[in-house]
Amino acid sequence: MVEKITKYKIGVRKFGYVNWIGFWTIYKKEVLRFLKVWIQTIISPIISSLLFFLVLSLAIGDTRSNMLGFPFMTFLAPGLIAMQVIQQAFSHSSSAFLIAKVQGNIVDILYAPVSPAEVTLATSLGATTRSFMIAIISIFIFYFIVDIQIKNFYLLFFYTFISSFILSSVGIITGIWAEKFDHVASITNFIIVPLSFLSGTFYTIQNLPEMIQSVSKANPFFYMIDGFRYCFLEKSDGSILFGMIYLTILGTGLWYISYMLYKKGYKIKS
Repeated sequence: MVEKITKYKIGVRKFGYVNWIGFWTIYKKEVLRFLKVWIQTIISPIISSLLFFLVLSLAIGDTRSNMLGFPFMTFLAPGLIAMQVIQQAFSHSSSAFLIAKVQGNIVDILYAPVSPAEVTLATSLGATTRSFMIAIISIFIFYFIVDIQIKNFYLLFFYTFISSFILSSVGIITGIWAEKFDHVASITNFIIVPLSFLSGTFYTIQNLPEMIQSVSKANPFFYMIDGFRYCFLEKSDGSILFGMIYLTILGTGLWYISYMLYKKGYKIKS
């Protein structure tokens, strides 16, 4: 019997516990992906916010009563910015995975020497970077249109980051699960957009019946938008501390789900 000689051995990981080069490469790829079409990914959401603001300003103007003690348009502006931060984070990460699956180049990442944690975190941070850019430019533009000032920079950073991180994790889960663009569109149209619209973007929940207020306070989008608005008005509908804890736990849990789905190769490995 001829003895088989092993010619190849499994290599030893030589770049430490974290492949920082691989992590940075994926993050850079995601950032360059949305910067390549910056008019569509950065400018378009800002224009949508401005159109909402313009239409509501012309339709309602100063005729609506104050919200949380502020003019309606001052109350509205932070909510519109937060809504775009949320929606664009989801759009970025979901498209990142779905496009890679459709084009077949997801194998480039699957067989690269990067862990599932590195892939999912790098993709999420790419989405949060896009959301931060939208938030910064939107705040700058709205500053010249309506009387808004940042009162708490630390909370603004936290709520922008945690909101975009949560939705980017949801986007990764959706991108892994979806088999075509219609699936992503259904999640956007029937879950993301309704929850963001029904979270106090255009109104204060204090005007709602008590039972509806309780339902609204279970909506994580409510705490994202309420916390973001608090950074400008220093007034809120709900508890800021509870919102921070709730969103942190939710963000950790959703990222872990996206990590496990990618690690198991759900719908991405044959």
